[in-house]
Amino acid sequence: MMPMDKLQEIMAWKRQEIAPRIRPVREDELTRYARMERYGSTFAAALAQPDRLSVIAEIKRRSPSAGDIAQGMDAEEQARRYVNASVDCMSILTDEKYFGGTLRDLWDAIEFLEVHQRDIPVLRKDFMIHPVQVVEAAEAGAKCILIIVRALAQEEMQALYQAAEQAGLDAIFEIHNEAELEQALPLNPKIIGVNNRDLTRFVTDLAISESLIPQIPDDVLTISESGIFEVEDAERARAAGANAILVGEALMRIEDPDELETRVQAFQDTGA
Repeated sequence: MMPMDKLQEIMAWKRQEIAPRIRPVREDELTRYARMERYGSTFAAALAQPDRLSVIAEIKRRSPSAGDIAQGMDAEEQARRYVNASVDCMSILTDEKYFGGTLRDLWDAIEFLEVHQRDIPVLRKDFMIHPVQVVEAAEAGAKCILIIVRALAQEEMQALYQAAEQAGLDAIFEIHNEAELEQALPLNPKIIGVNNRDLTRFVTDLAISESLIPQIPDDVLTISESGIFEVEDAERARAAGANAILVGEALMRIEDPDELETRVQAFQDTGA
């Protein structure tokens, strides 16, 4: 996602940012979200398409690596564009300082999906540290959270994963190397995302997915993240065994609705 020193900078800021919101989160507070009847599929179910690649389309305005991508973008409008392109899931950046996102984006996009009864589960993509952020995701109607293995202590990952499960949310454990895979596996993850971006050299290499995905147990859903721009990239991810790809910049920069739909369809048809 970004060089390690940048990741450390972001995590330090995130801990400072959420400090005023941190409070004890009770189990019954989380489980009430699991008992609520939410419209649509789980995130994991949307990824588990046996005959094709699933596409997670990301909503983000900027990133430390790409700079400005879509400044001024309206999250609801982008969600509509993705709905029309028939994506399988959405990922919505809610970090403001580095990615230009907000929790309001998450609420707006999910409200649009629910009002129009579109079964497209949403990932709250942020730098998760504390279960209170899981509560925020569940309140908005997200179906999944992100757990960045490199950024967290083992007990922090455990606390986030437990909170997500209690709230009825899926969780993606994001890894970039074998050591991080070994850290994640003892927690029995259901979904693992392989970030193709080298966090030390700021270089994206799909060979990371090609190396790591075959090492992930068959009963774990896998996502290839970053560096997916062309159909050939999706083909490499699928050949490595990925169930899904997460695509942000490449889709955000497509302005023509027909071109967007064509690109998403081409990704999904990979391996069919």
